[in-house]
Amino acid sequence: MQVLRPISSNDFAALKTIAVESGHGFTSLPVDDELLASKIQRSQESFDKTLSTPSDEGYLFVLEDLETGEISGTTAIEAAVGMQIPLYHYHQGKTVHHSSTLKVYNTVDILSMCNDYTGSSEICTLFLREQFRRGLAGRFLSRIRFLFMAEHTERFSDRVIAEMRGVSDEHGHSPFWQWLQEHFFSIEFPQADHLVGLGDKVFISELMPKYPIYANLLSPEAQAVIGHVHEKTKPALRLLEKEGFEHRGYVDLFDAGPTVEARLENIRTVRETQNGTLTISEQVTEGENTWALSNGRLETFRATFTTSVVWNEQSKTFTVDPKTAQALQLKEGDKVSGFVL
Repeated sequence: MQVLRPISSNDFAALKTIAVESGHGFTSLPVDDELLASKIQRSQESFDKTLSTPSDEGYLFVLEDLETGEISGTTAIEAAVGMQIPLYHYHQGKTVHHSSTLKVYNTVDILSMCNDYTGSSEICTLFLREQFRRGLAGRFLSRIRFLFMAEHTERFSDRVIAEMRGVSDEHGHSPFWQWLQEHFFSIEFPQADHLVGLGDKVFISELMPKYPIYANLLSPEAQAVIGHVHEKTKPALRLLEKEGFEHRGYVDLFDAGPTVEARLENIRTVRETQNGTLTISEQVTEGENTWALSNGRLETFRATFTTSVVWNEQSKTFTVDPKTAQALQLKEGDKVSGFVL
């Protein structure tokens, strides 16, 4: 049985392994011991805080196999982005060049740098190690974050965003960045990507063009990838779209990958979540549906997914076997919430 829980200092080695395996473009987990340790510490401090409004907190979770103790993946939530370090995006817009005298009317796509998502909550750092990419583990890692947010709404914004990895080749080079590098920068994309992961974003405001960029002036290769995701990111994007996330024209500064957004209360998982009390039985048979279940707590948050669940709509009860109850650290009569994966 796999259980999602808040990360602890004992998970450092596993987190570093995930950082190495995640590769280029996964800026939220750079291979840097000091930064990874600080992420763990920040997460622990975030879970320990008493809050009524979101600020600069980050909640980092790991997925653990209870039998082997092996960490198979990670997922995270940023409570309010851009509050300490500015969060930059390009917004896709249009401008019109019109001359009635010459009877010319041209519509041109432009990219304008902005900080429009400041204060939004962000889901991020979802990575499932390759040998564990089977079954519903990846879907669970993605959707369970919304349940956690719905259970602790005072800690999060009502607008949730996700920055999707843009197009790059096997060496980590981005066609979009290639054009920016030629005209405004002198560093390679992997280096810029690494600096962002380290939290060093000063160079963005120093070197990025301050005025809107005419998209038709970019190279054909750069234009072709604006708003598109990396091949390996397509399944994650499809999953978020099913949850109700939409792309509204915001793209990443470096690889032009899309940022998608949704209102927390409109997210499918939040709308479909059932809340009830727990009953425990040795005779729970496997059902047709796989349920994701959560104990609804904060510092001792636990969540898992299993087919050994019986949901009674009338009595508002979840019946599970002792193994599942133990994994969730729950006893008979405790509150529990869940949704069908």
